[in-house]
Amino acid sequence: MKRLLLTIYLLIGMSSSQYAQKVIPLYNGKIPNSKEIAGLKDTTIVYTAGEKKITVITRVANPDLTIFLPEKNKATGIAVIICPGGGYSGVAIDHEGYAIAKKLNENGIAGFVLKYRLPDAKYVNNKEIVPLQDVQRAIELVRENAKQWGINPNKVGIQGSSAGGHLAATAGTHYLKSYIDNPLKTNLRPDFMILTYPVISMADSLTHIGSRNNLLGESVSPEKIKEYSNELHITPNTPPTFITHAVDDDAVKVQNSLVFIAALQKNKVPVESFFYAKGGHGFGMDNPTSDVQWIDSCIDWILKTNKK
Repeated sequence: MKRLLLTIYLLIGMSSSQYAQKVIPLYNGKIPNSKEIAGLKDTTIVYTAGEKKITVITRVANPDLTIFLPEKNKATGIAVIICPGGGYSGVAIDHEGYAIAKKLNENGIAGFVLKYRLPDAKYVNNKEIVPLQDVQRAIELVRENAKQWGINPNKVGIQGSSAGGHLAATAGTHYLKSYIDNPLKTNLRPDFMILTYPVISMADSLTHIGSRNNLLGESVSPEKIKEYSNELHITPNTPPTFITHAVDDDAVKVQNSLVFIAALQKNKVPVESFFYAKGGHGFGMDNPTSDVQWIDSCIDWILKTNKK
C-alpha cells in the first residue's frame, strides 16, 4: 500500500499545547481497532494538584503525534517518543508530555508527544493491544520520516510516565511482534528507554491495579498477567534504560522500577537509575521536593548513550 505524505497541521491558539510546533495524525484512513462512532471527539479535563494544573485527555478519538523539533543549529539527530501517563484512563498531555518535549528541544533532541488511544471497550476493539499499536505506529512514523525531520533513525528512543511508562516498557520488550501493518518492515525496537515512575508489572503484589484493570480487565488470566509484566520479558537485546522513581510513591510502588532494573542487570543491559527519597507520584519533569531534577541527568545520559 502506497504511503501518502502526511499533512502537517499547525497548532494555533491552544493553551495546552503552547509549545507545540505541529501535529500529525497517527494513521491515514481507517484507524485499526477503533469503532466507527459518528461525531466522536476527544474529551479533556483540567484539575489542580497542589500548584500544578493538570490537563488529562480522558477520551482519545483520533490518535496523533505532536512534533517538537529543535533548532537546526542545536539538533543532535536524537528523537524521543513521549508517552504521558494517566492510568490507561487518560493521557496527561501537558506536564508528562509537552513540557518534557520542550526541555528535550532545548538540548537538541526532537520530541514526539504521543496522544495514544485508551483501552476502553466502548470505543475500541481488542482493547489491550490498542495503546501498543499506537506506540508501534509512532515508532514506524518517526523512523520512516526521519530524513525530513533531521533525525537519525538509529537514535529513536521512547519515554513514558506511570502507565505511559508501562506502555513504553511494553514497546521496548515486545518489539519482535508487530501489532500494526508494517509493509516496509520498519524496525519497531526503540533504541533506548526512559521510564518515569513506571508501572512495570501486572503481578498482584506490584501492579497499579487501576492501570491493570483498565488495560486487561478485572477478570484477568495468569497468562495475561505474565504477558504484560514487562520485567519477565527482558533479554540481552532490550534497549538501554534510564529509570527514575520516588521511594515514597504510594500509587505505583517503587519496586516496579527495582524489579525492572534487576532484570536488566541480569541480562547485562545498560541501565541508569535516579531515585528520590520523596516526591510521591506524578511529578512529571520537576520534583518539588528536590533541587536536583532527574531530567538533567537523563539528558546527559541520552547524549552519552547516543554518542556513537
